[in-house]
Amino acid sequence: MIKPVNTDMAAYYAARNNFDEEDVENPDGMDALDDIMENLRNLLTDQRVLELACGDGYWTDELSEYAESVLATDINPNLIEQAQARELPEEVVQFAVADALDPQVEGDFNACFAGFWWSHVKRQDQIAVIARLRKIIGENGLLVLVDNSQVDTEKTVIARTDLEGNTYQIHTLPDGERYEILKNYYTNSTLRKRLGPLLRDMRVHHFEHYWMLTARLR
Repeated sequence: MIKPVNTDMAAYYAARNNFDEEDVENPDGMDALDDIMENLRNLLTDQRVLELACGDGYWTDELSEYAESVLATDINPNLIEQAQARELPEEVVQFAVADALDPQVEGDFNACFAGFWWSHVKRQDQIAVIARLRKIIGENGLLVLVDNSQVDTEKTVIARTDLEGNTYQIHTLPDGERYEILKNYYTNSTLRKRLGPLLRDMRVHHFEHYWMLTARLR
């Protein structure tokens, strides 16, 4: 009997043990990733950063080298534990369990970063998410998003599209459990059309395997 597909995306990421390899370190995109890392350093040096959906701390590790402070958040406590195991400097990095869609956090922030998370935000929720971030980091706060571009590989196959235009993939864990994962891909023009009214000074850098958006909150 075929087991039904699990739609609990948080459970999927909690169960995975290869976050870096699958989402970030694409061998064909390492040059672009180096450019992204350099841009992050230029943008977020000495900034007070709220990081959303930090996962196992891959990006947190980078930010800890140059940000003034980082509050790294994730909805999964076990991923927070993995990130804490990196033993990042406590005077710079703090951690908190929080839902990135509605982060209930306190702190003095002037920037927000999210790596490979925006693609998991439903299109119909984006305006509300930006509004919540504005309340936390303030008008004119810096927003930096990094995510996957769509390339023609078996990892980017779309299983279905819902009525709002959100796209979904099927991922299978080693134990055979199948998960339906929300994964929206965006072109430059789509990002500008959807987020342009909510942001200012928006710049989109599009690479073959990744895109990077920087903007100020209106």
